[in-house]
Amino acid sequence: MLITGFLEQSAARSPDKVAVVAGGRRCTYAEIDRAASRLGCALQAAGVNRGDRVAIHLDNSVEAVVSIFAVLKASAVFVPVGSYTQPARLAYVLNDCRASALIATAKTAVTLCDSAALGAHLRVVVLTDAGPDRFRKRCPSAGACEVRSYREIVDRAGGEPGTPRQQNIDIDLAALIYTSGSTGRPKGVMLTHLNMATAATSIVAYLGNTADDVILNALPMSFGYGLYQALTAFKAGATLVIERSFAFPHAVLTTLEREKASGFPLVPAIASTLVGMNLARYDLSHLRYITSAAAPLPCEHIAQLRAALPHVELFSMYGLTECQRVSYLAPDQIDVRPQSVGKGMPNEEVYIVDTDGRRVGPGIVGELVVRGAHVMKGYWELPVETARRLRPGPVPNESVLYTGDLFRMDEDGYLYFVARSDDIIRTGGEKVSPREVESVVYELEQVEEAAVIGFPDEAMGEIVKAIVALRPGATLTAIELRRHCARRLEPSMVPAVVEFIAALPHTPSGKINKRALRVQETEG
Repeated sequence: MLITGFLEQSAARSPDKVAVVAGGRRCTYAEIDRAASRLGCALQAAGVNRGDRVAIHLDNSVEAVVSIFAVLKASAVFVPVGSYTQPARLAYVLNDCRASALIATAKTAVTLCDSAALGAHLRVVVLTDAGPDRFRKRCPSAGACEVRSYREIVDRAGGEPGTPRQQNIDIDLAALIYTSGSTGRPKGVMLTHLNMATAATSIVAYLGNTADDVILNALPMSFGYGLYQALTAFKAGATLVIERSFAFPHAVLTTLEREKASGFPLVPAIASTLVGMNLARYDLSHLRYITSAAAPLPCEHIAQLRAALPHVELFSMYGLTECQRVSYLAPDQIDVRPQSVGKGMPNEEVYIVDTDGRRVGPGIVGELVVRGAHVMKGYWELPVETARRLRPGPVPNESVLYTGDLFRMDEDGYLYFVARSDDIIRTGGEKVSPREVESVVYELEQVEEAAVIGFPDEAMGEIVKAIVALRPGATLTAIELRRHCARRLEPSMVPAVVEFIAALPHTPSGKINKRALRVQETEG
């Protein structure tokens, strides 16, 4: 199936059902489908052809949802770029993928013009908040680019919108999602319609999504986890409630209460905030499930969420952009094995290999390998990096994904995240998993967030360093933290250095930004 079918079939079944709620607006499936068709036709009329890349640089919004499906209706490839992305990175993405079109605000487009980085390959710029004339006055250097108004395209009165010429089949590219990766160089993950439809189908199956669900998403749709909230909602014919971010937790929870949301995806940073709030203030009786991904949740946060919301099913999950989702822990196992991220999701095979690529048995740490139709096609124009991740599988003429992440599997087939391969701390001949140390640090109720990294040391190679942010008003000393760890961990795992800071840095997707912490250590 093509991803456009998620929208079109739901619009055909329930045209008057509310599809998207955002910023006070409520749009039905028919309205979203009509707007996407009109914008898709406009893109094709401006010269956007099958397989062309179209960058979408917008906040979480109705316009962002419409733009994604419009690009797909035009048989093109959408390239989501977070609205927080700096102009230099956006310019890199535009030029690296040779984008034919950009859908953005006037401020973004003018900034790119002023820096002479609008993109040499652009044919059309669609502005969501201004008209072409105003933009041309501020940015005469836009050259031959056709500049169109989103509002004029989707709001034009009278008649049916027309049908864009859809030429794609399911093995054609649907999205190009840029991720920094371990080196910091942006890499475009190529995902086909088949990749994305397969992942969405499996996610809907294990979450049990139906048209009755109301899913509140405060995660950026420029990242896979946030993006798939829209895709799975539309596949199920559910309602998607969009928040721009979780910057104002009370406002988000008030919306969760008002819209009677049944699904709520979160990341560890959101969970950390939630467990410090009085959730009893809000009527969350309609909430059916919470999902967690991006990074494993600390066991203490799982326990606190379970205590505060005993009626809610908690799905602890693991995934990565290269295949979107890998595993989930069923809610009936969350109290039994809270450190696990579950088993492989439906229609997928996962296994663990050693450094020679041989499968290992239960309890042995190795690299996780993923096999399935949801695995990416590769990295955009990066054959060496692609070959490093996509390697021959157990069946002739197939490729499987080597995740680069270290896991172990228990006797029952449940997966346990150990570390990113480049996060392992090598100290005095021992290998230390930061995740194991962090789990013990989080047992201390004073701890808001914690990150464990390797700190360079001439004698040991690296020593274990814990960087900790405390809850407001809490007190804790380095000696107390180290004493607690010494009671629970091997001597080589006890942090040799403890640093307390006001707040830990985060990536846009909500993960603790360990790369930024390492850079600070180097510069310090």
